[in-house]
Amino acid sequence: MKTKSTFTVIFFTRKSRSNPEQISIYVRITVAGKRAEISLKRSLANSQWDANKNKGKGNTEKIRALNAYLDQVYAKLLQSHKELLEEDKIISSDAIKSRYLGEDDNSKTLRELISYHNGNMVRVLKAGTMKNYYTTEKYLHKFLLKKRKQKDIYLKQVNFRFISDFEHYLRNYKNSKKQHTMGNNGVMKHLERFKKIINLAIKLEWMHKNPFDQFQLKYDKYDRAYLNERELGLLENTNFKSERLEKIKDCFVFSCYTGLSYIDVKELTQDNIVKGIDNNNWIYTRREKTDELVKVPILPKAWTILEKYRAQQKVDFSTGVLPISSNQKTNTYLKEVAKSCGIHKNITFHVARHTFATTVMLSNGVPIETVSKLLGHAKLSTTQIYARVVETKISEDINNLLERFKRKEDNKSA
Repeated sequence: MKTKSTFTVIFFTRKSRSNPEQISIYVRITVAGKRAEISLKRSLANSQWDANKNKGKGNTEKIRALNAYLDQVYAKLLQSHKELLEEDKIISSDAIKSRYLGEDDNSKTLRELISYHNGNMVRVLKAGTMKNYYTTEKYLHKFLLKKRKQKDIYLKQVNFRFISDFEHYLRNYKNSKKQHTMGNNGVMKHLERFKKIINLAIKLEWMHKNPFDQFQLKYDKYDRAYLNERELGLLENTNFKSERLEKIKDCFVFSCYTGLSYIDVKELTQDNIVKGIDNNNWIYTRREKTDELVKVPILPKAWTILEKYRAQQKVDFSTGVLPISSNQKTNTYLKEVAKSCGIHKNITFHVARHTFATTVMLSNGVPIETVSKLLGHAKLSTTQIYARVVETKISEDINNLLERFKRKEDNKSA
């Protein structure tokens, strides 16, 4: 709200409480008759103050420095008034004082913003997602210290140049072993999280211009790894003498036929296995990542694995139905499993989810809309990232098309 109310700035003095022979200098801001005062933490002898001009008297170096400082204070207060007008804020003596002292929302810092974001989001986002935000925060702090030689900056200093410099820092970042630790998409993920934090500042009106408006996030596209039908068959038909490898293989295959992620398999209990509307066994659960309800029919190969461990009674079915290890150990063991099976791919547990979408579902003609529901995706576009139509399916569809063409020709000739 703009105002035409009077606005004045004057300097004045008061007797010093600590030294009766000195006077302390203050500045008074007046808007519409209401005052706000700021102590300038400067003092001098009473004889050195010109009460008519409201400035130091004389031409000594000390007086010249004092008067230059008073001119700076005056200019900054005028600038604070101008900024509030441009931002269409309410103009008051207290508002101008807060802007000058850096105590209003416009003077929030990057660390304050990150702290506010993480403090609020910790109750909203999953632990794994928050861990990623903490990592981005760590890199921002390192960047500030190394490149800006500062522990913190005001949000109004975060501009396009800051983002570009941060991107460059991430691309060239090396760990303690002098190794580059992230590729293009890793850099983009940190910038995407930083962008979301900045968006929060815009919503809170802590920033009035988004420095990301002219910055484009550019991800490299790549095919997500999955097992084809031959590789999945190799895995299923390999029996391991090592109990730990056999267990991990079974958990992985189970995920290939259910599409459940690692955490969803880990937290799967007997309570999640129910009789569906078709009187077959289904898994009813919620995705840990998105809290989306997932209903998955248990295919025969997945059911066989559940029955195997039920029969062995090696799993406490009240807490979990499969003997899965920690995520780190699981992915380590999977590399041994893949090598033993002659599968030359970098296998992680998430590859099973891609395999379910591609090899088990789409390649066998299941519509992508159905696959999206089974994966627990809120948007179809998310499923399209996972799924691809493999060459054998394309070949099969084209052959079916050719058959239809041939039948039409035959009917015309008859």
